[in-house]
Amino acid sequence: MNPSVTNPEAVSTEQKASAARKIKPVHIAGAASIIALALGSYFLFFQTDSVSTDNAYINGPVVDITTQVSGQVAQVAVEDNQSVKAGDLLLQIDPRPFQITLDQAMANLALARQSVNQGSAGIQAAEADVLQNRSQLTQEKSDTARVHEMVVKGYLSKADMEKADTRVKSTEAELQSSEAKLTQARAQLGHTGDENESVKAAQAAVEAAQLKLDLTRITAPFSGTVSNLSLQPGSMVQAGLPLFALIGDKQVWVDANFKETQFKKLRPGLKAEIYIDMYPGRIFHGVVNSISSGSGTAFSLMPPQNATGNWVKVTQRVPVKIVITDTDPKMPLRIGISADVKVLLD
Repeated sequence: MNPSVTNPEAVSTEQKASAARKIKPVHIAGAASIIALALGSYFLFFQTDSVSTDNAYINGPVVDITTQVSGQVAQVAVEDNQSVKAGDLLLQIDPRPFQITLDQAMANLALARQSVNQGSAGIQAAEADVLQNRSQLTQEKSDTARVHEMVVKGYLSKADMEKADTRVKSTEAELQSSEAKLTQARAQLGHTGDENESVKAAQAAVEAAQLKLDLTRITAPFSGTVSNLSLQPGSMVQAGLPLFALIGDKQVWVDANFKETQFKKLRPGLKAEIYIDMYPGRIFHGVVNSISSGSGTAFSLMPPQNATGNWVKVTQRVPVKIVITDTDPKMPLRIGISADVKVLLD
């Protein structure tokens, strides 16, 4: 058999395999290009209209309930995790010591008013003495003038004239003395009635005592849920120290920490969708309220020292406050729970 002559079928199979090896890389490269183009188009047309993050947590108004007066707890009107409304009684401190202080202040106010009334009566008496002495002096001067005329005519002696002059001087001295007493009485009393300084001071003491008595009743500043409560009747509380927390339920927001590379179009007023792990399948809606003026690390207790020699660049995150606009009482949002946020860009 001629060795140059080969099997036609074998030749055909080998050619097909060779052609397939040549075509396969071309097909793979084409498919990869198509996939890359599709992914690029998806991110261009569908992903650039929003920014999202899973570094987000529910937040809300939290107030540490404190007392402005120290004392013994007489009543705890709520329980831990109880819902309350604005104005509801939370805590009652024993009011008896404060009531005693108020009673003493009111008694001092009454004494102050009594003293002012006495001072006013003294001033009236002093004014009457002044008026009497002035009237008497006028009369004495008139009589002395007539005595002088009669001495000139020879009907009276010079001794009578000297006696008349002495009476005038004596009355003038009495008038000066009564006027000095009147000035002194007015200076000691000050203003009259409730405008008197001592009455005002006593009235201020009454108001301060009343305020402290009122502060023994601690009420809820807003509607919310009591948290971290462990007080019992009989406990001693100190003014200014936190007793428990009250978490508001009216306005709830999300603190979403976006990467610094996501802020090209992010601004207040944009709408957002919130996905909360506690309620899967439920989409909450919100509005971007504000953007922090610094990254999260800038306000930490120990901010990074980027000027060191071993510095490594790390993408920073900036907090964004998103207010939830469609809260549902049937799905209460707990402070600190996780969420995913997507902000819809213009």
